[in-house]
Amino acid sequence: MVKNGSKNSTAAKAVKKVLITQPKPESDKSPYFDLARKYSVELIFHPFIKLEPIPAREFRKQKIDIAQYSAVIFTSRNAIDHFFRTCDEMKITVAQDTKYFCITEAVALYLQKFILYRKRKVFYGADGTNKSLFDVINKHKENERFLYVCSENQQDNEIVGWLKSHSCEFQLAFMYRTVSNNIKEIMPKEDDFDVICFFTPSGIKSLFDNYPKFRQNGMYIGTFGSNTCKAAEEAGLQLDIKAPAPQSPSMVAALEKFLAMHKK
Repeated sequence: MVKNGSKNSTAAKAVKKVLITQPKPESDKSPYFDLARKYSVELIFHPFIKLEPIPAREFRKQKIDIAQYSAVIFTSRNAIDHFFRTCDEMKITVAQDTKYFCITEAVALYLQKFILYRKRKVFYGADGTNKSLFDVINKHKENERFLYVCSENQQDNEIVGWLKSHSCEFQLAFMYRTVSNNIKEIMPKEDDFDVICFFTPSGIKSLFDNYPKFRQNGMYIGTFGSNTCKAAEEAGLQLDIKAPAPQSPSMVAALEKFLAMHKK
């Protein structure tokens, strides 16, 4: 059942403006810009959410002794930033032999900002999916105590469920929270864009926080990640772009595939 008037029943809509609900890439060499030039589309970057740190004094109420955990699970660079920020605020030195399990190689490589990177203690999934992360954790879960660093209001329930069902010893560590951004400055009207690409369930929530009666009306929607996809579908949105997929491991790849087919 499609709600919100979201079914694209009319003729294919021309794609001229695409909204990426993330910060603009710092490098001019980002593949997003190659995509814009190749398909003559305007790409606008604007995050739909912002993260607020949970200060150490508040984190202490969770009664978590970080030093007691031998492995940490990260699903984003933000989680890494807030983990090491919290450790600094609490004057905790992370043990040299701590293992790190990351959702993607890009997230894993970001650890170089904080630790001496060694492959024997940094692991990541092969294709950015939860399943590939689970495959890696499964090989090393014996005798490990896992700390899953996540947002207070946006942890991945699939990861939590898997850790429980596979008898892993783990604890959720809430070190930041997700808050909806004001998007009306970039999107004064609901139909200002032809395509909007989302990366988190919180981004979907932000859309409806800003426009409670949002109607898709032929707009194309893209999502990255199974949880984002699920949140969009539960909100009644019709999805035209999904990543990761076997031939579209990133949002850039999925968006290019969509634009190429649309151009035909």
